[in-house]
Amino acid sequence: MPWTYMLRCADGSYYVGSTWNLDVRLAQHASGEGAEYTKRRRPVELVYAAEFDRIDEAFAWEKRLQGWSRAKREAVIRGDWAALPGLSRSKTPRRAPAADSDSE
Repeated sequence: MPWTYMLRCADGSYYVGSTWNLDVRLAQHASGEGAEYTKRRRPVELVYAAEFDRIDEAFAWEKRLQGWSRAKREAVIRGDWAALPGLSRSKTPRRAPAADSDSE
């Protein structure tokens, strides 16, 4: 079955990937035969994995996670799904629309 997974690298960064065989892929990352990114940041630790019915679903989840902030990825790792909407909001407050000069 296809998987999306997240690794914590030795430098504290996260790597997100997808694969058909999670055990084989983890062994590749551990031996330095995985991605170039993890090769230079070993050892790596599996911190999250999700199984899917289809590889396109696993790949789509991988791409979504790759675009997320560290805080959102850590919420996923913790399984704190309720925190995700709050982490998606902009940190800068929205400005009120400019006053319409014709309204007087």
